[in-house]
Amino acid sequence: MNKAIVVIGGGAGGMMAAICAARKGAHVTLLDPNERLGKKVNITGKGRCNVTNDSTCEELLAHVPQNPRFLYSVFSRFDGHDAIDFFEGLGVPLKVERGKRVFPVSDRSFDITAALERELKRLHVKLVRDRALGISVEDGHVAAVKGEKGDYTASAAILATGGLSYPATGSTGDGYAMAKKLGHTIVPLQPSLVPLETEEDWVKDVQGLSLRNVRATLLADGGKVQEMFGEMMFTHFGVSGPLILSASAHMRHFDKKQYRLEIDLKPALDEQMLDKRLLSDFEKHANSDYCNVLGALLPQKMIDEFIDRSGIPPHEKVHDITRAQRETIRTLLKRWTVNVSAPMPVENAIITSGGVKVGEIDPKTMVSKKIGGLYFAGEIIDVDAYTGGYNLQIAWATGKAAGEAAADALLTQ
Repeated sequence: MNKAIVVIGGGAGGMMAAICAARKGAHVTLLDPNERLGKKVNITGKGRCNVTNDSTCEELLAHVPQNPRFLYSVFSRFDGHDAIDFFEGLGVPLKVERGKRVFPVSDRSFDITAALERELKRLHVKLVRDRALGISVEDGHVAAVKGEKGDYTASAAILATGGLSYPATGSTGDGYAMAKKLGHTIVPLQPSLVPLETEEDWVKDVQGLSLRNVRATLLADGGKVQEMFGEMMFTHFGVSGPLILSASAHMRHFDKKQYRLEIDLKPALDEQMLDKRLLSDFEKHANSDYCNVLGALLPQKMIDEFIDRSGIPPHEKVHDITRAQRETIRTLLKRWTVNVSAPMPVENAIITSGGVKVGEIDPKTMVSKKIGGLYFAGEIIDVDAYTGGYNLQIAWATGKAAGEAAADALLTQ
C-alpha cells in the first residue's frame, strides 16, 4: 500500500497538516494552485497576521459561536499558548496586543508564511502547483487525488481548501464539492465576519466615520442576542469594523429574522450620569442654538441625522429644551439604532460559515466517518469564530490533529 498523504490546499490548515504529518515521518505531497502558499494568511490582520489568541482551551471555545464543542478535543491539545510556542519555535518572535491578539513582532504576515514554507522544505514535503479536482476512492478508502495536471496516489487525503471568502486567494469552494461527492453533508454556506448592509440611507452621508469605544447590542426580532464593545465604521452601504464583523457571526437567519443594532454612543456614562452631563452642557450654553451644542457630544458628521431623529428644531435655544426633549436626546445617545438588511456577499467576508457537517467528522482526529483515509482541516469544516485570531487558531489546531492522525494511521499499518 502506498504510504503517502496528499494535503489539498496550502493555506493555514493545509500547511500545518503537512508539517505535522511530515514530522511524524510520513511522505507528504502538498497540492496548491497558487504561486505562493498562505495567500489568505498573508492578508489577515491587515497584513500583520493575527496569528492566534493567547488563550486557554476554554477561552478559545467561548469565542466560537458555531459548533464549539466539536473543537474541545483539538483545542485542549493545542491552544493559543501552544500556537505561540510553535511559531516561536520556527523562529518568529511574537507579541500579544489588546484582546490577547497575537502578532509577529515585525508586524509582517509574510514572516509567518515564510517560516511555514521553510519548515515544509526542511521536512522534504513535496510541493506541487496543481488544483485538485477530486478524490478517488476504492473499497471505501482514499486511493488517489485527481489534479488538473495528473493523479497522485495516496493512502490519505487531507481536505484543507478553505471556504468561499476572498476567492482571489484561491478560496473557491472546490473542497465542498469534493466532500459532497464523497457523501458528506454540506451545511449551507453563508458569509461570516462580514460587513453589513443597512436599511437606512443616511449612512452614505457619514461614510468613513469611525466610532471608537462604543457598545452595540444586537437584537433579532426585538430580542437581545449579543452585546459587543469596540470600534465600528459607517460605509456607503452600511456598517463595518471589528465590532460589526463580530456581530455578523450571530446573524445566520436573514430569511427568518429582522436584525437591528442599538449603539450606545456613551457607554462610559449610565443614564443618570449622562443626564447630569447634558444638564451641565446645557447650562453652560443656555443661549446657544441646539444644533451648536451637539458638537461636544457627537462626531460632526452625525449631527444632522441626530437632529432629524430627535425632532427638536435645530435653532431651538438650549434654555427652551424641555425635560422630555432632553430624555429623547439621552435615549438617542444610548440607543442609536441601525436596521440591518443583509450581509455583504460572501466574497467580502473574512470567513465562510457552514461547510462539512461536524457530526460526520471524528473530533479527535478530523477523519471522515464516511470515507477511510479522508481528513478535514480549517474553514471547510462547519465551525467559525469571532475576529481576534480565533479562526486561524481553528486552522492550526484542526490541521495539526488531521496531519498527526493521518500519519499515525499510515505508519501503524
